[in-house]
Amino acid sequence: MRRILLIPTVVTLTAAVSAIPSSAQIANPAPQASQHGMVSQTVNRTVITLGYDRPVARGRVLFGNLVEWDAIWTPGANRATWIDFSEHVELEGNALEAGRYALWMVPTENGPWEIVVVSEWDTDHGIFPFGEEVFRTMVQPETGSHMEVLAYYFPVIGAYEATLRFHWGSTIIPLQIEVGS
Repeated sequence: MRRILLIPTVVTLTAAVSAIPSSAQIANPAPQASQHGMVSQTVNRTVITLGYDRPVARGRVLFGNLVEWDAIWTPGANRATWIDFSEHVELEGNALEAGRYALWMVPTENGPWEIVVVSEWDTDHGIFPFGEEVFRTMVQPETGSHMEVLAYYFPVIGAYEATLRFHWGSTIIPLQIEVGS
C-alpha cells in the first residue's frame, strides 16, 4: 500500500492563503511614495500620451547620487515610463511607428544624456535590457527652477511639432516630437 504525505501541500496552501490581501487592504491600499501620473497632448491628429510614476526629491541629491551617472535608468519610479503615439512620429529626428514604447535615460554629469527607446514598455523598474531597442539618441540637458516632483509636460506645441519636457530637481530634458500632416 502506498502512502501519500499531505503536509507540504497544506503548508504551501497556508502560505499562499496568507499572502492574499484582506478586503480592507484592497479597499484602502496604502499610497505609494511615487504616485502615478499621466500627460497627454494632441498635436494635429496625433495623440501623445505618457505614463509614469512621479518620484519626489525630498531634499535628496538626485543626479549623481540617487540616480547614478552613466547608468541606464527609467525616468520615473516603480516601473518603466512609457510613451504612446496614435500615429507615426519622429522623436528627436528618429522615426517611430504608432504604438507604445518604454523610455530610458543614461544621465551624464557633463554633457548630453542618452535617451533609449525600447519596444517592451510594460516592465518593472530597473529591469534592462529587455525587448528590442528601437533607437538611442543624445539630448542636451537644460537647467531650470526646482521641480520637487518629477514632471513631464508640453511647454511648446505647434501645428506639426511639440516639445515634451522631463523636469526633476533643476534638470530639464527637452524631447522634440514631430508629427505628420
